[in-house]
Amino acid sequence: MKRFQYGGMLVTSNPHIKTPVDTTEIMFLVILALIPSLSASTVIFGPRALILAAVCVVASVFFEWAYEKLLHRPNTVTDLSAVLTGLLLAMNVPVTFPYWMAVIGCFIAIIIVKQLFGGLGQNFANPAITARIVLFISFASQMSVWIDPTKARILTVPKGADVMDAITGATPLGVFNMTSGTIAEKSAAAESAFTNMKMFLGTTGGSMGEVCAAALLIGGIFLIIMRVISPATPLAFLGTMVVISLIAGADPIWQICAGGAMLGAFFMATDYATTPTTTGGKIVFGIGCGLITMIIRLFGSYPEGVSFSILLMDLLTPHIDHIFEKRLYGNPAKERKQAEKAAAKAAKEGAE
Repeated sequence: MKRFQYGGMLVTSNPHIKTPVDTTEIMFLVILALIPSLSASTVIFGPRALILAAVCVVASVFFEWAYEKLLHRPNTVTDLSAVLTGLLLAMNVPVTFPYWMAVIGCFIAIIIVKQLFGGLGQNFANPAITARIVLFISFASQMSVWIDPTKARILTVPKGADVMDAITGATPLGVFNMTSGTIAEKSAAAESAFTNMKMFLGTTGGSMGEVCAAALLIGGIFLIIMRVISPATPLAFLGTMVVISLIAGADPIWQICAGGAMLGAFFMATDYATTPTTTGGKIVFGIGCGLITMIIRLFGSYPEGVSFSILLMDLLTPHIDHIFEKRLYGNPAKERKQAEKAAAKAAKEGAE
């Protein structure tokens, strides 16, 4: 958080905390809420999940420390925001993702998206989401290798196409996207391969942060109970997905458990710096995320749309905040005219 004196006031950058809880404590609570999901990923995929998360966290912390050291800026590593960014990025990539590519993603998140725009609270978009999209575009093959948790628990990325074919499998949204027919037919085919219970417990392929909806739900509820996040955005996000699923003929429970919906709704779309501040704005933000996610899932060429939806809504946040900004009581225009008349009258009387 940046601070500087302006006249007699202390001006600080967002996020503006109006409780005794500071930024470090908030980041710590969010990290704590991600522990169930990280633990589930480690159990499902094996120790490489934990190692990949550690690599991303260490790289993110290093890049933040090195950048601020190089530019002689105050060190902000202790606020834990870099730790959280690294952990979120790890949750957004496959467990097989090469370590050096993950480090590139951390560089993009910390240096390009966060620090070059002024640091914590000044970034225009969620660093982890933006880095995930860049990695997806740059390393499409590596970002599309999904390990079937029923076939292998790995420590290193296997070499050889025959070995990879033996342990990789399709994700639920991949099956949904590749199946031909109507939306109802595609939904039925995907549900037959991946039941709601499998989706909820995490015995399916996917990135580290999307395979166990139960763990993400536990973390999300924890954040709401601790008042770290408002329930407005997650409820609007997931609620919009449910409504559109029902209209389109898809299973709503399956849709909100699939892919990164839970991770996005509770941990990415609630970022203080890049999402609206008012309750009305949060609801609109969540509805927009849910709408764009479902449009991409049902009609797009990509199987998943959570990352794209959050990034697009991040860019609209200033406009949403402007629409829902609190208006001053009274009539400012009328009061200004009255003040101008009073000033003119006082000047005339003084001249006489």
